[in-house]
Amino acid sequence: VRSLSCKSIAHVSIFTTASLPWMTGTAVNPLFRAVYLAKDEERKVTLVIPWLSLKDQECVYPDKMRFNSPSDQQKYIYQWLEDRTGFPSRFDIRFYPGKFSKYKRSILAVGDITEVIPDDEADIAVLEEPEHLTWYHHGKRWKTKFHLVVGVVHTNYLEYVRREKNGQVQAFLLKYINSWVISIYCHKVIRLSAATQDLPRSIICNIHGVNPKFLEIGKKKNEQQQNGNPAFSKGAYYIGKMLWSKGYKELFELLRDHQKDLGGLEVDLYGSGEDSAEVQEAFKKLELIVRVHPGRDHADSLFHDYKVFLNPSTTDVVCTTTAEALAMGKIVVCANHPSNDFFKQFPNCRTYEDDEGFVEATKKALSEEPTPLTDSHRHELSWEAATERFLRAAELDQTPPKRLTKSSSKLFMSTSMDLRRNIEDASALVHFVGTGFTDERPYQNAAASGWTSSFTSICRCLKLKPCEEGT
Repeated sequence: VRSLSCKSIAHVSIFTTASLPWMTGTAVNPLFRAVYLAKDEERKVTLVIPWLSLKDQECVYPDKMRFNSPSDQQKYIYQWLEDRTGFPSRFDIRFYPGKFSKYKRSILAVGDITEVIPDDEADIAVLEEPEHLTWYHHGKRWKTKFHLVVGVVHTNYLEYVRREKNGQVQAFLLKYINSWVISIYCHKVIRLSAATQDLPRSIICNIHGVNPKFLEIGKKKNEQQQNGNPAFSKGAYYIGKMLWSKGYKELFELLRDHQKDLGGLEVDLYGSGEDSAEVQEAFKKLELIVRVHPGRDHADSLFHDYKVFLNPSTTDVVCTTTAEALAMGKIVVCANHPSNDFFKQFPNCRTYEDDEGFVEATKKALSEEPTPLTDSHRHELSWEAATERFLRAAELDQTPPKRLTKSSSKLFMSTSMDLRRNIEDASALVHFVGTGFTDERPYQNAAASGWTSSFTSICRCLKLKPCEEGT
């Protein structure tokens, strides 16, 4: 029987799919989760991130940033964190080999990444984007290696896939693939919002916070307001990676269709990405004044004086920039969508149901002053509160921790439990055999490759020589 260790200090290993200086959610949020879980020294924490070749670093990291060794990147990450939190980090960083997929603009793990953590430290694994980390996982089974495996779902993959060619078919297949791999490899699943697909053994809880710098900016704005000084001298803006799927399409259509209703509105857009040229050209054609700028750090002083953050995106799970804008004391205008449910508790969050609602909410936001955040609201946005929510959701806040037992014996199992375990074991074996090769399009491959390539892949895994074609 294997049980969750009752050692005085448990080891938490956080695996994620990206790392700084790529400023994406799966690089930044797991990093803050690691630093705040380790802050009180009640547990040992290791963050496991991908190491990329210099060639792949050129494709992924901004401003031509390159690292010749993992230790160089490790130093950069620790310094970046200390500049933002104000205290030294007490967690370890380890690397697994990764490769960048240009097709999906994401990083894929190479080999068995569970080997990065020694067996005697394999207490708790947190898989940030568990579907992403397990689509191609070909190695030791996560549930066998670790006592407890918690998946954290960051991305609404189905919504992105639906926007591609044959999107509905691809989304249908991907939905079942995601459920399949997560049920094999995770004991518990935390979905950041109801915008994600329903998954086995999952609960909904926003376990993300904001960089402390944004809360400091909000405090200063609050002081300005209390002293009777103008705190917000600029109007409306939006910031996000410049892809049509990241809210720019929805914002363009809203502004285009209601130019007369929104007469006099000026909007600044900040972002960089593959669709930058198209976005800039499209917004130039509007009668409204829309200025398009390159991407900047949201904490830059350039953004401090904006009063209204417009975010019509519906592809996010929980939008980090929305949380940051609220922390800075701004009014946020966003869609009434499951991804924004967490933000509805804040008085400066204004949601809308339709186009007319967007126009009304935007006009009202520009004509009013933001409500100063209370200490309670400020705490809810912090990483301290997010860490408390994570520990509760993962049931790691119990003393001693709740035990999970694992037995190789079927003697004491009920028939139904035995059947369920056998089905799960068989599924894990099928997945292991099928991932003996790497394909960058899992859901497309499932639809198009047919039995021939699947059979060939299985033979390759088992080191068998396939029969000649047609025999």
